[in-house]
Amino acid sequence: MMRRTKPDQPDTHRTQQVVDHIRSLIENGTLQPGDKIPPEREFARALKISRASLRTGIGYLAAMGVMKVKHGVGTFVADGPAEFGKASLSLMGALHGFQSWQMFEARMILESQVAALAAERGKEEHHAAMSEEVAEMFAAMDAPADYLIHDVLFHRIIAQASGNPILAALSETITSALYDKRRKTVERSTDLRESAEMHREIYRAIRAHKPAEARRLMEEHLRMAKEAQVMERSAERRPAAPVRSRAGRAELRANLT
Repeated sequence: MMRRTKPDQPDTHRTQQVVDHIRSLIENGTLQPGDKIPPEREFARALKISRASLRTGIGYLAAMGVMKVKHGVGTFVADGPAEFGKASLSLMGALHGFQSWQMFEARMILESQVAALAAERGKEEHHAAMSEEVAEMFAAMDAPADYLIHDVLFHRIIAQASGNPILAALSETITSALYDKRRKTVERSTDLRESAEMHREIYRAIRAHKPAEARRLMEEHLRMAKEAQVMERSAERRPAAPVRSRAGRAELRANLT
């Protein structure tokens, strides 16, 4: 008996359709920085795709820094110029033969210091945003692609909390390139809970203004992330794990304190 795909299950083709459509709207000037996109139901109907596929596409664009999702308010085009037309680090890597270990080495040097600066300079608004993303990670245990988006957003907030826009821009470039690679393998991940716990410890160190601890934890996290990505790439595809119920976000946030 032939299996049917659930109608609300996103697929790569539909996700790319969302990305391409929004890209065209930005490039032709229909969408400007700061503009709000149509409501989810309306937008999905216009594109003739499921809302799940639309959310996945928007999540991808948010992780790449093109869109900004404000919960309870809507989704907006990020302020500043769109990055679609610029050569990405991924493209440069393909041209010049960048190795994955070299990317992680650069990330280790950069992000560990950025985390330390965030612990020194981060404000309450940054702490609240980090807490939100950690809670979302714990709530996305059964959805690796969604988890990865919140992972990237968490690191972006840390970079912003460093108070140095140059370091934040460099960190964003590397993180976005790695995200583009890992989103192709993250469904094979087996350590999301351990990863979420590590993100929570980093958040706590930053919130407590402990630079040395934040640096150490970030280094440990990145070593784990490097190992996880190697395992994901080499592992054969396994049957999907049973969907687990999600704990309430309020409870998760309470556990962050």
